[in-house]
Formats: sequence, structure tokens, C-alpha cells
Amino acid sequence: MDKMEYRIEHDTMGEVRVPADHCWGAQTQRSKENFKIGGQRQPKEIIYAFACLKEACAKANASFGKITPEQSQAITRACEEIREGKWDDEFPLVVWQTGSGTQTNMNVNEVIAHLAAGQGVNLHPNDHVNCSQSSNDTFPSALHIAAVLAVTKQVLPAAKKLEDAFAVLEESYPNLIRIGRTHLQDATPLRFAQEVSGWRELVAAPCRMLRASLAELRRLAIGGTAVGTGLNAPAGFDAAVCRELTQLTGTEFEPDLNKFHALTSKDALVFAHGALKALACNLMKIANDIRWEASGPRCGIGELHIPENEPGSSIMPGKVNPTQCEAVTMVAVQVMGNDTAITVAASQGNFQLNVFLPVSAYNFLLSARLVADAMESFRIHCVEGITPNEEQMAYNLNNSLMLVTCLTPRIGYEKAAQCAKKALHDNTTLKEAVLTLGYLDEAAYDEAVQPEKMV
Repeated sequence: MDKMEYRIEHDTMGEVRVPADHCWGAQTQRSKENFKIGGQRQPKEIIYAFACLKEACAKANASFGKITPEQSQAITRACEEIREGKWDDEFPLVVWQTGSGTQTNMNVNEVIAHLAAGQGVNLHPNDHVNCSQSSNDTFPSALHIAAVLAVTKQVLPAAKKLEDAFAVLEESYPNLIRIGRTHLQDATPLRFAQEVSGWRELVAAPCRMLRASLAELRRLAIGGTAVGTGLNAPAGFDAAVCRELTQLTGTEFEPDLNKFHALTSKDALVFAHGALKALACNLMKIANDIRWEASGPRCGIGELHIPENEPGSSIMPGKVNPTQCEAVTMVAVQVMGNDTAITVAASQGNFQLNVFLPVSAYNFLLSARLVADAMESFRIHCVEGITPNEEQMAYNLNNSLMLVTCLTPRIGYEKAAQCAKKALHDNTTLKEAVLTLGYLDEAAYDEAVQPEKMV
């Protein structure tokens, strides 16, 4: 027997029963009943971005005389509480709904109106909270706001900490020399610090790309209303909202000057996520390098020690695995998949609107959250605990046949190759092969083959 209590709400289609203990209204309830798909709810970042946007719109509307100061203040108070996380349970809608995100926009409008009613202020979700707006310009604006905040508040700070951790590792071993590897084969030597500097820059470089993408993400569709013409919004509304948003969030936003572009294209999101994907690709490379070089402990490369955080096997006692590296690589795979979803979604704008907004928002914010969290975990539980196995590095260095590269100026490429192949065939050292072939005497060899001069 259904013991839940309901109240009756109405919209333009009629009356709807809504759970009495919730703040949403008729349109939210219809969406909740009509889209029981997947269970993935709209990201909190989108809801909080909407709360920023609705507050900014309310203040702008009050300045134009479209709503009263009392109504603006009631909207502002509700939005502040939403951003504080007090009403998270009031936003139950899933990602897989209308492609414009209309029902999430109305979910926010209805909750704000309900909260204002509790303060004694009568607001209509459409006439007051959604004044001078359409779902078609608010959802893409909220998406850009959430994306900018996710990049600047989550991804870039985590990346800077990881970059700094690599800088510490780099500076800790300035003179340690190891063998290089290309094509998974032995190559010429390099300093361990030089390799780590590459890892550091693999984090830094895509972050510069991310920062470059922010300029376009900061351009908002707000003010375009339904199709980009700005119908029912006062002139200058877009600039006023962006000024309020900039003050509210502490990060700059500006109107997209061509609203017909802003409502139909998700190119800025594709560009920004491409930089996120580049960072994920580089993190995959770093994690693979580290787990290969730490492989062993006796039958692998074994040139790095990484922290031992948990048992690695339910059947093999004492086994420890590079689990942080594995988590990073799985995140990278997910981000690459998300990029495909965003790419396809961005290509699907029809006429005056792109109707793949919720899925684009979901995938972008998932990527940002995963990459930021993975970098933090990787830094704390792996990178900050990495130490080189100097004995193994020295052994591999001294047994590498590619030291022969420094002999080519002395004896020529073909003779040097002959020496390397003879050493490999005879299972001897490179020095023994060179001396046996008579191309150099011992003193000349020792003077020529000094790894520290090859880096």
C-alpha cells in the first residue's frame, strides 16, 4: 500500500501528484516519471552552475525592472542554499531526458520557487525565476560555467600538484644515469632527471592547452533565449548577467556575441575536452612508463621502486601490483571514450539548437572529475613515493649494447654495428667485442665510452 503523501501541482498540461516532502513541481515530476533511463543523475556541477546563473539572472532582471527586488532577493537566497548542497535531493532528474535540458532547467526553477514560497515570497517558476531566459540559452550557459569551474577549480590545481611532485623527483637525482629505451629496445643513456622532466612536461603541456580553451568556454549563450534572437529578454541582459556571474564566481564570463552560434555549437566544449583528452593520453603514457620500469621485483625491468599500498593477489602471497598506475590508465580510457561521445554530440546540432546538451555535460564533467581525482591519487599514493633502484639502473646501463653509439665517430657506423652484433651473439660485453675485433685498444675504448658524456 502506498503510504507516501502527495500534493497537487499543475502546469500547462494539467495536474500532477508530487511527493509532499519534496520541493520540485509538476514538470520535474513528469520528467521523473517519463525518463526512467539509466539512473545517472544530472551532475551536481550542473545544478550548482544553474544556481549561479539563476542568481545572476535574477539580479540582472531586477536591475531592468523585470522582477521586484524582493523577488530577486528570494531567488538569490534559494540559489545560495542550493550551492551549499542543502537541497541536493531535490534534483532527481537523469541525464537521459530532453536533449535541451529543459526539464533540468525547470527542476531548478521549480525548486527555487518552492523555497521562495517558504520565505513568504510568491514566485512563478516560468514568469519570475525563468524571466528573460529559455532552457535553450540557460542550459548551454550552465554547461560552460560548470566546465570552466571544473577545469579551474579541480583539474588545473591537481595537475599543478602532480607537476610539482615530478619536479621534486627530478631535482632529487640530478646525476643518476640510466639507459634509454626506444621501440621497447635499448637506446642511448640519459639522466633519470631528464626522463622525469619529460613526465613533468607531459602534465604541464596539456594544461597550457586547457587554459587556452577557457577563453571560448567563458563565452555564454545567455540572452539568446529560444532561437538566438533574444526574444523576451531586455537589451543588454546578457552583459548584465555575465557581470553578475563574474562577481559571483570570481572567474570571468562574457556574452557570446553570436547567439545563433552559441545555441547550436558545442565547439568550445570539444576543444576543451580535447585538451582534457590530451592530458589523459599523457597520464596513460606516464603511468605505463612507471609500471614497466617498476616491473618485477625480480623478473622485470626493476629500475624503480614504487609504494606498496595493498596486497596484489588473492592467490599469490606477497605479490604487490602497480594499482595506482592501473587506476590512471583506466581513467584515461574512460576519458577517451567520453571524448568520442562529446565529439558526436557536438556534430548533431539541427537548425537553431543542439539537443545533446545533457550527455555533453555529463561526459565533460565526468572526465574533469576523474582526471582531477586520478592525478591526486596517483601523486599521493605513487609518485611522491617513487625511488630509483640505482643498482639495477647501473647494471642495465653497463650491459647495454647501445653504448656503441658513441663509437661511431671513431670507427664508423658499420664497424660499430658489427661490434654490437658480435657482443650480442657471443653473449659478451661490448668492450670485449670491440677489443676482440681490434677496432680500439682498451685505453681508447675507456676514453670513448663514458655514459656521463653521452647525456
